[in-house]
Parts: sequence; structure tokens; C-alpha cells
Amino acid sequence: MTGTLLRGSLRGTALLVGLAGYGFSMAMMVRAGLGLDPWDVFHQGLALHTGMTIGVASAVVGVVVLLAWIPLRNRPGIGTIANVVVIAITVDVGMLLMEQPTSMPVRIAMMVGAVVLNAFSTVLYVGAGLGPGPRDGLMTGLVVRTGLSVRLVRTSIEATVLALGWLLGGTVGVGTVLYAFGIGPLVQFFVRITPKRVLVVSGWAPVAEARDLGAQTVAGRTGARRNRFTTMRRCQSPKEIQPTPTC
Repeated sequence: MTGTLLRGSLRGTALLVGLAGYGFSMAMMVRAGLGLDPWDVFHQGLALHTGMTIGVASAVVGVVVLLAWIPLRNRPGIGTIANVVVIAITVDVGMLLMEQPTSMPVRIAMMVGAVVLNAFSTVLYVGAGLGPGPRDGLMTGLVVRTGLSVRLVRTSIEATVLALGWLLGGTVGVGTVLYAFGIGPLVQFFVRITPKRVLVVSGWAPVAEARDLGAQTVAGRTGARRNRFTTMRRCQSPKEIQPTPTC
């Protein structure tokens, strides 16, 4: 009983810390003033046309993205609902607590730190195993169903949303490019350095299994090619075949 409560407490803490970190990373990017991440470009575009704050717009989009879970057969959890609510609140609170720096080096450092924090927070709250957020559930669902890498799927989603947000009038800058092409590799990096014994009991377990299956498939194909090559080398040429002597 004590062990179960401890695990539950750790998972709940990982969820809340991850979501709070994600929300503050969004606020950091806004305050850096070097461009928003693709989803927030989209949120900002919606806010420009509806009068909502970025936090409220992110919550509305999160609910809509949940509909895309239906064909992927993803199951929402308490973490899914917490994602919509906590991030919407923390990004608006972070905007109130932080001011935009005037020094360019500080703005660059804030932007880079925001991208790294965003990736780490994603791995943390998805790993809590209490249900991924709408957007990351879409990502992990596509990874499992397609067998593609986290890096490729995440980058593809971010690039698509970026284009839609730009068309709606969202702000695009160098920070947007940094996020779009940096978040996928960073998430994959944090997942890769996480011990396997932790991954298999976390929210990343399906991804870890898909990765292992892919590795086994590649190893099997490599082994088959090696066996064929070895067999071909062992085959004797016609010149090497000597007639059997007869008495």
C-alpha cells in the first residue's frame, strides 16, 4: 500500500511539474520576443481573431485536438485534462510574472532555455503515465501506429501547425525555426537517455516498445543479409568442383 501511494505521488508530482514547466516555457518564449513555438503561433493567430488570451486559445485547441485521438484509439487520462487546464493557467500567469528583457543576449538565452525546458517538461509529464496532453497524445499515437521516429512525427506536426498559425497572422521569428526543428531531436534525446527500466513503466512505454520492435526488425534484416552473403561466399565455383574419381 505504501509503495503504491509513493508511486502515485511521484507520478502526480511529475505530471504537475512537467505541465507547469511546459506552461512557463511558453511564457518564456513569448517574453523573449524572438518568435513563438508553432502551436503558440497558431494560438496567437486564433487569439487575434477571437479576442482570447493565448492560454484560453491553447485550451480550446487542446479540446479540438482530442477529437483526433478517436482514429488513433488513444485513451485520455487525468493528465490529459490537467494538461488543458494547467498549461492554460500557467502560461497566462507566467506572462504576468515575467517581463520582456531588453538585452539581446538575455533574450537569446531565454529562448534557448525555453525550448530545452519545453522538451524536458514534455518527457516528464508524458512519462508520468497519467495520460498525455492532447498534442503529445497525437504525437505518441502516430509514432505507435506508423512506426516512425519521435523526431520525424513531432517535427512534421509542428511544421504543419506553424504554417496554419502564420496564415492566421501569428508571429513567426528565428525562435520559431529553432523550436520547430529543435524540439523533436531534444525530446528524442531525453527519451533516449532515460533508463529503459523507467521507460517501460512510464507513459513512454508504447514508444519504447515500438523502438525496440524497429531495432529487432533492422537487426533481423541485417542478420538475414549477412547469412545470404556468407552462403554465397561458401558456394564453390564451377572450376572448384572436381569430378569424383572412379575405379
